[in-house]
Amino acid sequence: MPAPAPATFTSTEGFRSGFACFVGRPNAGKSTLTNALVGQKIVITSDKPQTTRTVVRGIVHRADGQLVLVDTPGLHKPRTLLGERLNDLVTATWSEVDVVAVCFPTDEKIGPGDRFLVNELAKVRRTTKIAVATKTDLVAPDRIGEHLLDIAELGRETGTEWAEIVPVSAVAGDQIDLLAELLVGLMPEGPALYPDGDLTDAPEEVLAAELIREAALDGVRDELPHSIAVVVEEMGLREGRPDDKPLLDIHANLYVERDSQKGIVIGHRGSRLREVGTVARKQIETLLGTPVYLDLRVKVAKDWQRDPRQLRKLGF
Repeated sequence: MPAPAPATFTSTEGFRSGFACFVGRPNAGKSTLTNALVGQKIVITSDKPQTTRTVVRGIVHRADGQLVLVDTPGLHKPRTLLGERLNDLVTATWSEVDVVAVCFPTDEKIGPGDRFLVNELAKVRRTTKIAVATKTDLVAPDRIGEHLLDIAELGRETGTEWAEIVPVSAVAGDQIDLLAELLVGLMPEGPALYPDGDLTDAPEEVLAAELIREAALDGVRDELPHSIAVVVEEMGLREGRPDDKPLLDIHANLYVERDSQKGIVIGHRGSRLREVGTVARKQIETLLGTPVYLDLRVKVAKDWQRDPRQLRKLGF
């Protein structure tokens, strides 16, 4: 994975830095874990599977090292061209990072999807692999112990050597510091890759688009998440404003695949779209620290998930 251009950072003896990525079935808690480690929301989370579409790097700064987290979509059986491209993104990332952390949610038994993923991961020889038992706040302690044994057994069955097996709860904050410590310990020695204070290298337009999509996904029908794409068409500070009262103008389009879906997103007399705009605007203002004017439009891009030309236009 190409590291950023070296800046003028000095590193102390024993400082470590490198890349790690969280993988797992859809909805295994990968994005929530990334946000918890970074200490701020930089990737969207949702109770709908297959929410993550872009690889966003979160940066964890510690006294002993710097951890660059790559958030990938959940590996799944693809039904569309978009699905195939998302899977390609996952497998390409595995071979380019220092550590792959596989997430196994504790409130679900290990199933065929986990076995498929770990078998695929076993083909990547050089990358260090750890297992993370996520969502421990949702189950009793004896269930956690049982789950850890199942993860160890899956490693034996697939010929995968886990460097660590760690139970965590991103929501409760349990063992998040320990996980960061273990991940940094597995990184190669080297200087910091990003300046102190940087939390992500994703462009602000990408972060804004993701937060708009998260707001649009919240509370809609199960079939809709796959059909929503967001493109920020224009983003910039409004001219003529005093320095102490800036306003960031964002104009974005939400794309759906059918007219019926457009109606769902807009809602009765535009009520739902207004709600999406309010929620997204507040999230963007929190992330960027600037007041925002957000203009949202809903457009139909027919069957965009299966159309290579449309996928290119929407950034996939």
